[in-house]
Amino acid sequence: MQTPSWYLQRLKSMSPAEILWRIQGKCLDQADAYRIPRGRFPSLDEAMAKADRTSWQPPFRVSDLKVGEWMHASASPQEQGWCAALIEQADKIASHKLSYFHLRDHDHGHPINWNKDHGSNIDAPTRLAQKIDYRDMKEAGDCKLVWEPNRHQHLTTLARAYRASGHNNYALAIKEQLESWLSQCPYGYGMNWRSPMELSIRLINWVWAIDLTLESGIFSSSFRDHLLHSLYLHLWEVTRKYSQGSSANNHLIGEAGGVFIATSYFPQMTNAAKWQEESFAILCREIELQTFADGSNKELALEYQFFVLQFFLVCGLVGRWCGKEFPAHYWRNVEQQLCFLGQLQEGGGSPVFFGDADDGYVLNLGDSHTDPKPLLASGALLCNSSRCKAWAPDYTESLRWLFGAAGREKFAAIAPDQSSNQLASHAFPDSGFYLLQSGHKNTDEQISVLFDCGQLGFGTIAAHGHADALSFSLKAFGEDLLIDPGTYDYFTYPEWRQYFRSTLAHNTMEVDGQDQSIMLGLFLWGKRAAARCLDWQQTENGGRVKGEHDGYTRLADPLLHRRSLELDGQKRILQITDEVLAQGEHTIRLAFHCAPTCSLRKLNDHEFRLTGQNGGAILRIDPILAAEIFQGSTQPLLGWASNGYHRKQPCPTLVARADISGETKISCTISLL
Repeated sequence: MQTPSWYLQRLKSMSPAEILWRIQGKCLDQADAYRIPRGRFPSLDEAMAKADRTSWQPPFRVSDLKVGEWMHASASPQEQGWCAALIEQADKIASHKLSYFHLRDHDHGHPINWNKDHGSNIDAPTRLAQKIDYRDMKEAGDCKLVWEPNRHQHLTTLARAYRASGHNNYALAIKEQLESWLSQCPYGYGMNWRSPMELSIRLINWVWAIDLTLESGIFSSSFRDHLLHSLYLHLWEVTRKYSQGSSANNHLIGEAGGVFIATSYFPQMTNAAKWQEESFAILCREIELQTFADGSNKELALEYQFFVLQFFLVCGLVGRWCGKEFPAHYWRNVEQQLCFLGQLQEGGGSPVFFGDADDGYVLNLGDSHTDPKPLLASGALLCNSSRCKAWAPDYTESLRWLFGAAGREKFAAIAPDQSSNQLASHAFPDSGFYLLQSGHKNTDEQISVLFDCGQLGFGTIAAHGHADALSFSLKAFGEDLLIDPGTYDYFTYPEWRQYFRSTLAHNTMEVDGQDQSIMLGLFLWGKRAAARCLDWQQTENGGRVKGEHDGYTRLADPLLHRRSLELDGQKRILQITDEVLAQGEHTIRLAFHCAPTCSLRKLNDHEFRLTGQNGGAILRIDPILAAEIFQGSTQPLLGWASNGYHRKQPCPTLVARADISGETKISCTISLL
């Protein structure tokens, strides 16, 4: 249960229209609490006539892979490798050993207990869904740990294993797990009916699992009818409860994506045409409303951009399969988002994942969901984009599943853009990101600095933003040196949730022990820092960017923080200059978070040696600063990085402190070795 002050602040973040919608939602919940126990919801016959159920044929197939194709002698070595890895994974899933977040090959019971937080070993309640407070750890466990296996992405893995190998045991494992789920999760009861987003992701994976195993014969009449009824009730539930107002972020995109794909695959269902049209319109609208013109998603959390892009790409592909083509502006937006991702990862290694991250993805088709290259390669095919092909030149497993046998030749025919091998600096003024770069692509000369001079997050609550204005990250020699430490947790560990969102957990300046923006809840911000760019200059070997934010003007003695970064790639020097505009006395702390793969040692009071796997740097701090190194500290929380949800590890962190009075300029230098 949230505090009264939280409810007051949350109310302030809503428009009158959203407040009315939420009141209507509460009334709907009350009506459902009466009718669900009495079975007063659409029946199977109301969802889909018996004749349609028995004669139904899919309007499209999600893959042209023949059953057992990768076990055939004619399969290529690459396909045989994909198949071997897939079977190894599917064998574990068939025996109920699932992997997600920090859990690896964790036994989920026999049958699987679908109403449980398997990480904390807490049983989730199975009463009416609307009466469950999913944020209450004591009552429901960590909702993320309950929901993740119930997205049923692992069923798509089993279905792919059946398709590739022809082994019917994988299809039978899907049937067994779905039957236990349908038995344990009747409509309207338990955590698995609590969030429309979760229902929508499950719908997409059910469509893929069903289609890939159609030839197996597992969908007998009684099982088929039970599953179709649940599918319809998923659609009915989501379409009645689409997110609105301050909640209409990636959730609304995901909800509409699930409805669009399921109604496209089951057009004979009652209301399918209406719901398909409605979801289509939402996707066409939200791709514009939730994307900056420079291609960044407005939630300003890069992993969520990966997440929504998967919805947009898969929905666009399904639209083509079923003859419901998305408009030109939709595809232009998709390509612009892909180009944003492509430019961020030009400097080698993986992109810098700023903002919240919770390992979210849509379908498991064999490739990493945090690697941008499969997305970029898909974009190359869908948008016929030579730029995307240049960033992702390799044909991956997910392309084979999505684009069929003909996809390889089409992909090979796209000529990659080879206009320049020189890394260029880029400005993304709409989202407020600036990329200083030098060197040549695919060499050990690369230097890439990402500077954040943008908003906190999307909408009135900025749910997935972090207090990271004027922070930066540094990649060089193909590896991360200075990082954004990540997210780690949403619900289980509030103190860690607060730390990883804090100003001190980012490579920027903290003042008087306070964050730039005020946290009011796990996904709620109050007064927030407004950042803006003051100067941007691009050069052949780097450039200069300067920005400011007003987050500390709320202090008794108002303070304005300005920061400039200047990269001289030829000399391999990054100059960091902080200006503090104030009149009184303040305590400032500058943080430099190194990658977990790096080491950091003190050379003298003002010089520190950072050593990576491929290179390193000398960090020289201003003489007015006194510095201390933290690594894996819990008192205070400092020196931690998270590369995935519920996963963290120590990382070297330099915290440089000074007591200042009035206007102050601070200069630090990073010399790359």
